[in-house]
Amino acid sequence: MEQAEWFKDWFDSPYYHLLYNKRNLSEAEFFIENLVNKLQLAQNLKVWDLACGKGRHAVTLNKYNLQVTGTDLSRNSISEAKKNESDTLDFFVHDMRLPFRFNYFDAVFNLFTSIGYFENRNDNFKVFDSVYKALKPNGVFLIDFLNQNLISCNGNTILVEQRENITFKINKRIEHNRVLKKINFEDGDKKYYFEEKVDLLKKSDFLEFATSVGFKLVNSFGNYSLDAYNESTSERLILLFKK
Repeated sequence: MEQAEWFKDWFDSPYYHLLYNKRNLSEAEFFIENLVNKLQLAQNLKVWDLACGKGRHAVTLNKYNLQVTGTDLSRNSISEAKKNESDTLDFFVHDMRLPFRFNYFDAVFNLFTSIGYFENRNDNFKVFDSVYKALKPNGVFLIDFLNQNLISCNGNTILVEQRENITFKINKRIEHNRVLKKINFEDGDKKYYFEEKVDLLKKSDFLEFATSVGFKLVNSFGNYSLDAYNESTSERLILLFKK
């Protein structure tokens, strides 16, 4: 029997949104401002926020007079994001592995470690293929991912996060070249258990996915200030590809 994909249920769970409700909006705004300036994104360009969640990056991008489309697999996230829709900002439920639009976008952003979830490695190639087809000629694709070199050194950790009346107990470890989070909590008399799994993808992995469909790497950044990437010390791995 085919194994269920963990992210389909977890990302749509109200507990997922509760656990991560403290994500830093000012950090997102700082990152987007730097991206818009660095990439010199002109007004009215068409931008795709791929795996947009509730739309915090998409909303910020839209403030720069960009025409923004956000997509995510989570129906609950898109339901929330749609509250911000306008003539130049819209949201859709969509699986990033499937084609969406063709020769339509000037830029595609995949932000905040929103890839690497798949059991089948070939699914990553499908993502890059769908993005390549969605971009106009000379369009750009930017991926913001964790720096696996730093994560690999941190080992196992146990975290306790309190959100309202829920105590989340999180066991985080590295297993089979993946970050694995085991999340346990109780709500009333019910016990819950979820897992998160993210592949520790390296820069070379992304280059393999990208070149297979025709992308060229044009820049590598290591943080949200867009300083140069250093594999030993950078907080993030941010890669900019061009069609």
